[in-house]
Amino acid sequence: MPRPRQHRAPLDKSRLALQGFGFLAAVAFVAITAVDPYTGATASAYFTVTIKDTSNLPTQALSSGRYENAVSRDGYSTKAAPPPPVVVAVKTASSAPSAATPDPGSAKAIAHDMIVAKGWGEDEYSCLVSLFNRESGWNVSAYNAGSGAYGIPQALPGGKMASVGADWQTSAATQITWGLGYITSRYGTPCGAWGHSEDQGWY
Repeated sequence: MPRPRQHRAPLDKSRLALQGFGFLAAVAFVAITAVDPYTGATASAYFTVTIKDTSNLPTQALSSGRYENAVSRDGYSTKAAPPPPVVVAVKTASSAPSAATPDPGSAKAIAHDMIVAKGWGEDEYSCLVSLFNRESGWNVSAYNAGSGAYGIPQALPGGKMASVGADWQTSAATQITWGLGYITSRYGTPCGAWGHSEDQGWY
């Protein structure tokens, strides 16, 4: 006996069209996300980025001391890294051999008391001893016939020391006071003056 024919419902074309459109939209969205991951909030799970090793790329220095890759859009940049900064040597004060404890009442003892009163240390006293040893041997009457320099600090001319005292020709205290004033105004400290004397032969 033949089976009865089953009746199929007619195809709903509008529903098929809607399903087809949905499928195409989903495929288009995935394709766009995979090609340009920055168009959406997240990239496709199948989209990966391969990062090449950048250890051999040229670098250029930044002002902060860091370095960045000098890579242009079309390849390596030809811009050279800036030259390193030039370090300029600045001459600083020199130290001198340690001076012995001065004899009480001597010109060196007067100078030592003045150094201590200024708040300077024994190193500054040692620099002053070496400086005035070189200039005059601590002789209040030392006179340089070639230049006219006079006294322990070899003031040029010697009459400049009259600004400290009328006894400038014979007083070690007056001469040393003037000498320390000159050193302070020009070199800051006896070691500054000694360093200049070591470098130039005069102060």
